[in-house]
Amino acid sequence: MKNVTITLDEKTAIWARVYAAEHNTSLSRLVGEMLAQRMHELAEYDRAMRAFLAKPPVKLRRSGKRYPAREELHDRARLR
Repeated sequence: MKNVTITLDEKTAIWARVYAAEHNTSLSRLVGEMLAQRMHELAEYDRAMRAFLAKPPVKLRRSGKRYPAREELHDRARLR
């Protein structure tokens, strides 16, 4: 474990201490868990973005045919 010093405004520090106490944890553990969760979320987002970008693009127009009309692409009749 690595010790880190953070600076908070008074209102935030009070809220954080109360929140940590309500959840039976230390402020240090609370901040560590929040940062670990954010790190996991960002890593998951990056993984999903790489997977999405790895897919080949989809052609809307096939050779010799016209582009689909806006109404065809955004047909909401089944939702009405």
